[in-house]
Amino acid sequence: MFQITLQIILTFLLLGFCLWICLVDFRERRIPDLASLPLICVGLVLSGYATQVALADRLIGTGAGFLLFWAIGEAYFRVRSYEALGLGDAKIFAAAGAWLGWSYLSEVLLFASLSGLLFATVRPKFSKVDLAFGPWLAAGFILSWFHLLFVL
Repeated sequence: MFQITLQIILTFLLLGFCLWICLVDFRERRIPDLASLPLICVGLVLSGYATQVALADRLIGTGAGFLLFWAIGEAYFRVRSYEALGLGDAKIFAAAGAWLGWSYLSEVLLFASLSGLLFATVRPKFSKVDLAFGPWLAAGFILSWFHLLFVL
């Protein structure tokens, strides 16, 4: 009973923070630390009680998620002198690793990439606005959380 109650509370918490991330990133092209850092902390502290994902897997997921996106963003910036993948995106990916473990990071990235690509193809062609990746990471994070809770 405790595990189900905690899963419900964490799900609503995740939905609220991800909605906040989506709204801010669409509008301002940035993700506030007040939205991403608590998700990392909650993932490391509480998600293990709601799921059977081991702490070691969640710690590896946190580090791997952050380092992968940081490295890609840094490499792109050095080549193009333009920041396309910021630290906010890296922190959201780290939060996904903290909640889900390292083995779900590829699923989060797949869901995020596919939903972002779908949006990019249906948005007006005349739109010159850069595509924020944070909302799609948040969507991939949520979909993977539901997959972890309800499918497995």
